[in-house]
Amino acid sequence: MSIIFLLSAFRAAHAADLPDFTSLVEQNGPAVVNISTTQTIKAPQAGPGMPQGTPFDDFFRHFFGDVPNAMPREYKAQSLGSGFIISHDGYVVTNAHVIQNADKVDVRLTDRRQFEAKVIGKDERTDIALLKIPGNNLPVVRIGDPEKVKVGAWVAAIGAPFGFENSVTSGIVGAKGRSIPNESYVPFIQTDVAINPGNSGGPLFNMDGEVIGVNSMIYSRTGGFMGLSFSIPIDIAMRVVNELRTTGKVSHGWLGVMVQDITEPLARSFNLPNARGALVGDVMPDSPAAKAGIRRGDVIVSFAGRDINVSGDLPPLVGMAPVGKPVQARLLRNGQTLDVNVVIEEMPKKPGEMASSAQESDRLGVRVDTLTAEQKRKLKVSGGLLVTAVAPGPAADAGIRPGDVIVQLARQPVGDVAQFQRLVAGLPRGQPIPVLVNRGGGSLYLALQLDK
Repeated sequence: MSIIFLLSAFRAAHAADLPDFTSLVEQNGPAVVNISTTQTIKAPQAGPGMPQGTPFDDFFRHFFGDVPNAMPREYKAQSLGSGFIISHDGYVVTNAHVIQNADKVDVRLTDRRQFEAKVIGKDERTDIALLKIPGNNLPVVRIGDPEKVKVGAWVAAIGAPFGFENSVTSGIVGAKGRSIPNESYVPFIQTDVAINPGNSGGPLFNMDGEVIGVNSMIYSRTGGFMGLSFSIPIDIAMRVVNELRTTGKVSHGWLGVMVQDITEPLARSFNLPNARGALVGDVMPDSPAAKAGIRRGDVIVSFAGRDINVSGDLPPLVGMAPVGKPVQARLLRNGQTLDVNVVIEEMPKKPGEMASSAQESDRLGVRVDTLTAEQKRKLKVSGGLLVTAVAPGPAADAGIRPGDVIVQLARQPVGDVAQFQRLVAGLPRGQPIPVLVNRGGGSLYLALQLDK
């Protein structure tokens, strides 16, 4: 009996340490909504005399082709998502991708009321959209402060995964300020909360029942939840919402630099005290950075008073910076600290392409050729040497690849093969040397070290 009593006491004590989400769900569930969209899709007709609207459309089209001058076939596609009400008069926040290309957006509340929503606006860079439904005294969520949320804290999501409305999942915060490729303007909150198709646009709550994020995406190899999900911090979402409500559009700050993380070898090659900051690989001509005097090889260590530990810290700060106003950036240049004021401009629709170059040498284990005018045009570079082959050796160890264009070696611009070989011959042994290459239209610093 005593053993049973001790086990029961242990279980009770253990259960007492686990979070209870019942009050959170009761208070906030009514403010979480289901969003369904309808989109008209136009598709070519199938082959002559062949059935349409079947899984065999592609098969028949492969053999018979499209019908000449045929009217395109239309069909309706529907998608599901989630959202939450932020004002008693019916403003609703969701993801921009939830309503992308939608002809009609319907919002359904937990009490079964359904409204056709008006799209106030959306911002694809942050993946936030603002909707409006009619109503008064609607249930609303409370907005929290994501800055106060600590890694390891319990959080919960409410949404409609796979259409199962008002479903609740929970987990912990796994990381903050997470940078994701092609999503550099959002420092995501990473969690292990189960997020699946249909959860997009729903709220992420802290244990005080406050919204701290908008569930936006998952990491998955299968299309389903695999343990990693990402939410847009609510302060960024609300800044977008406020701009959409007042102006109908969103302005994003633009600095005009390409940056990369600093590895330990790169830090040594630049004589930096540590491997922290954002290393500037390229500066766009006539950009805010160029006008402020920022150069290639500078290391941005703080921006707008916020420390830059890795390159991914910089884009969200730039994106949120006020357009047309000066912002202070702190740089490391040749071992010296330098403060510059940058007047941030609005992100252009299509930022200009950046020009760069490339190089090579036998001592490095690479073969380089002079760029032809046609290669310069195709690669959009103004000079440098093209890497045509890489053998095992220092260049390969540094990460140099065929197709790279070497722009600088040991911080010296590369002009022609003879000059490049002279630079290579004078490189010291056993010391990391910075190499600037152009790869795929972008600039990248690599750390090269010679052993002989």
